[in-house]
Amino acid sequence: MSRYLVTGGAGFIGSHLVDALVAQGDQVRVLDDLSTWLRGNLPAAAELVVGSVTDPAAVRAALAGVDGCFHLAAVASVEKGVNDWVGTHGVNLGGAVVVFDSVRRMATRVPVVYASSAAVYGDVATVPITERCRIAPLSAYGADKAGCEMHARVASRAFGIPAAGLRFFNVYGPRQDPRSPYSGVISIFCQRILAGLPVVIHGDGSQTRDFIYVADVVAALLAAMALRPVDAPVFNVCTGVPTSVRALALLIGELAGRAPDIREGPSRAGDIRESVGKAEGVLQLPPRTALRDGLGQVLLWLNEAQG
Repeated sequence: MSRYLVTGGAGFIGSHLVDALVAQGDQVRVLDDLSTWLRGNLPAAAELVVGSVTDPAAVRAALAGVDGCFHLAAVASVEKGVNDWVGTHGVNLGGAVVVFDSVRRMATRVPVVYASSAAVYGDVATVPITERCRIAPLSAYGADKAGCEMHARVASRAFGIPAAGLRFFNVYGPRQDPRSPYSGVISIFCQRILAGLPVVIHGDGSQTRDFIYVADVVAALLAAMALRPVDAPVFNVCTGVPTSVRALALLIGELAGRAPDIREGPSRAGDIRESVGKAEGVLQLPPRTALRDGLGQVLLWLNEAQG
């Protein structure tokens, strides 16, 4: 049995990771400011510490006695990154530096697995996107995640901290609140189609994304922690399967038994046209969840939440 700290563990991805850790018999401490918390996300077995990842004293206290840290706390809204560039930077990059700095001050430098993002790549001309592709972020969020990767290399090479980063593509699944500004297109489309409301596609809907189910992301997080690497590697977490936004809306409508009311809106400035990944790293992972199956779980969760 191990003990882990999960920053951001009360959020969407974090709460699924906490469930998996508890299920395998580990002790879990969660550090979270509850900004994206949904009541009932955390199991009773998890220890919740309410605090900010930007607070060095809170992070050092939360790290006491742990065998590893999963750093997931972040402000994931691209829109908020535009409206509050300084504030989101303080959390998204500053928080990572606080975590690494706190670990280097520990008697034992425990491994850190942290969330990066496909946003570090920007608009790549050639797909699929591999870990060897040049990073050129187009958003503040992507720039901060690229910065996290650079500081992880410092943590590893200068201070001997085992660190691994995971570049998440478009993560979806139950508990992704469609009302939240942090939510992805899948939860929004599912909620609106179930309610008989129109869904708006920006542009012609042919832009593609690589949608990865949250359980597959959790499997990648656990596998990365087991590596305990010394060279701060980063890994794509993706399916390798492109899905257009229009095809996504149609598939959700099919699964929900409702013809979706699809409306086209103006293209968004800086919107990436094609995003599909390919993982070439050493993580040994089970087969990815098919989009149809994952969407079925999201629709089931929404129906139960609304019922």
